[in-house]
Amino acid sequence: MKVGRQHHNNLIASMVTDRVAGATHPGINVCSMATPLLSIGVLICAFSAPASAQSLTEDIASMVSGGTTRIAMRYRFEDVEQDNALDNATASTLRTRLTFQSAVVNKFSVAIEVDNILTIGPDDYDSFALDKYRGNHSVIADPVGTEINVATVKYALSDTSSASIGRQRYNHLTQRFLGSVGFRQNEQTMDSFSYNRVSGNVTVDYSYLWNVNRVFKGSKKSAQITDYDSNSHALLISGRESWGTLSGFIYALDFDNALTASSISYGLYYTGVFGAFTLNVSYAAQSDYGDNPISYDTDYLLLEGSTKVGAVTLLAGYEVLGSDSGRIGFATPLATLHRYQGFADMFLATPANGIEDFYLTASAPVGKANLSVTYHDYGAEETSADYGSEINVVAGYIVNPRLNFEAKFATYDSDGFAVDTDKLWLTVNLAF
Repeated sequence: MKVGRQHHNNLIASMVTDRVAGATHPGINVCSMATPLLSIGVLICAFSAPASAQSLTEDIASMVSGGTTRIAMRYRFEDVEQDNALDNATASTLRTRLTFQSAVVNKFSVAIEVDNILTIGPDDYDSFALDKYRGNHSVIADPVGTEINVATVKYALSDTSSASIGRQRYNHLTQRFLGSVGFRQNEQTMDSFSYNRVSGNVTVDYSYLWNVNRVFKGSKKSAQITDYDSNSHALLISGRESWGTLSGFIYALDFDNALTASSISYGLYYTGVFGAFTLNVSYAAQSDYGDNPISYDTDYLLLEGSTKVGAVTLLAGYEVLGSDSGRIGFATPLATLHRYQGFADMFLATPANGIEDFYLTASAPVGKANLSVTYHDYGAEETSADYGSEINVVAGYIVNPRLNFEAKFATYDSDGFAVDTDKLWLTVNLAF
């Protein structure tokens, strides 16, 4: 649903076109806008240099007035209890997201997305922000603040290829190596250049990442690195055939301010459907890259199958993040990590001895709701020591395309790694 589209878009169009024509608006300094927005403006002007000022103004006005504006709100209550000296954590947060997608004019389009995250109610949690809760409460990585989440200009090179530059969201394959961490209130996005081409059943995606905007960035200084200063490359090539889809990938990650997180990973991912059975298989090799001071080699393996029995979907999986002789484990620092090794987030950083995760999931509709239950058993890949086990339960209810509810619970039972942990989430999503 479009909210006040004409009013909002006409106002934006007026501001932009007036600026191009030399006018100003009181209290608005376009030249002082954040870097992603300036990049968009410079790029549009550069590609449109041969055009007259009047035609450029008209093109930008058409992009804005023909665009779409949307608002989405996500409220979440999160509670964390851990068997350690930290106080329990409770966070009641609201994310409000304003998204603008322009019309396509002369093969150009622009996307802008702004997020505001604030607390309403309890806020006794450690978000890594350097405030009174730092180190005293359990962690809930949802710092408050406002930022430009996406600011991208896209150019259609042809009917089958395009290039984009700016602040972008990436979700490659199952997000095991590159994802937006959409579960957290503040997403992970990349200041980057990307190229996409579709040729028949083959898709090619290449991206150069010069900055990673991590989920820890908020209005206060953080104990975590909020931006990875990056010189990284991501290449994903996928081919679809009758026997399934095979993808090859390379992620060459080089971070100037996180040297030990720098690595190069290359591998394959396959997914195929055989009657009522779905198979997912992936293998990757990883080694040090860039200026990483640790020289290592390790690998990754995923075997996953699912089928339906009546209304119930059953899934079994085995995932291994290997270790190089117990010195360092296979790492995926740009992944949507919450999707893997359980919702309790005990293994966001791969242990030095690696990890083996065997899991079973049963999911089914229950009335108008959807219910899913997963059991995880964790162990060390290098030593075969037990880490612990975990149970995840998720219930979702969709009222309509604009409103849905979700309840989620995770309980981790430690067998020597970390501590017993219980987490509860209650979420409401509302879109306009």
